[in-house]
Amino acid sequence: MAKAVISTIGHDRPGLISDITAVATDLALNIEDSRMTVLGGEFAILMALEGSSEALAELNAKLQALCDGDDIAYIYRPTQERSGTAHVRPYVANVVALDHPGIVHAIAAFFSNRGINIRDLHTETSPAAHTGTPIFNVSLVAEVPSEQKVHGLKADFETFCAEEDLDGSLEAER
Repeated sequence: MAKAVISTIGHDRPGLISDITAVATDLALNIEDSRMTVLGGEFAILMALEGSSEALAELNAKLQALCDGDDIAYIYRPTQERSGTAHVRPYVANVVALDHPGIVHAIAAFFSNRGINIRDLHTETSPAAHTGTPIFNVSLVAEVPSEQKVHGLKADFETFCAEEDLDGSLEAER
């Protein structure tokens, strides 16, 4: 079986998910994994699909036609199984802070500088209950190499959060 990843973004409207997934269903492609969400006034879809090489090639052509006619941007990329994760342990980091520029970059740099891959990252801003002050939330899954000492990493993360005025935690994924 062949694999591909698509990413689409278009003005949020009812039926967008149905339109994109109908193309995959009509070609007997399996949706293995996906993330779909509204960002601003746009709806974004990130989807991993599996099927025959021919069906995936046809998917690319059909998406081109669909997206051109509906003002949807898309990317199609062939891919394969992910490798290199046998010797990592997943850890979840959660961070909450008053919203300000640079939070995601600082957190990403913390892990990157230690050779730790971020597998998944989600952010959102919400108003504080009584004041309405923008509160920024980050949740991510980091793949910690098995040779890395977790106790030291957790201590470093606590220090990093204190220095950056972030409220954060780092725990094993459950």
